[in-house]
Amino acid sequence: MRVWHAIRLARIDRKIAQLVQRQVEQERGRRAKPEPPDWIVELGIGVGRPPVQVHQGTCYMEGKRQRPIGPDEARRLLADGTSACSRCRPDTALGIAGLESI
Repeated sequence: MRVWHAIRLARIDRKIAQLVQRQVEQERGRRAKPEPPDWIVELGIGVGRPPVQVHQGTCYMEGKRQRPIGPDEARRLLADGTSACSRCRPDTALGIAGLESI
């Protein structure tokens, strides 16, 4: 019985050590994750990948083809006719809410 319990305790100790290590790695990953950009432009498909839509950096509707942009470029894109996301409303956040989306 003593040997059996020693084996079981060793297994439990290994499992606890694995779980602690996993938690440490997850926390390290959370701390190392970069902050999202303030503004994102969603890009289209094809030659030149034209801008399709402007999003706030934390928008959940962003597409897979994207790049971070600054507030000045976001304003310029919106003024040039690139549509604003209807969920995160970057035009409102940038203070240019009166523009028509194309």
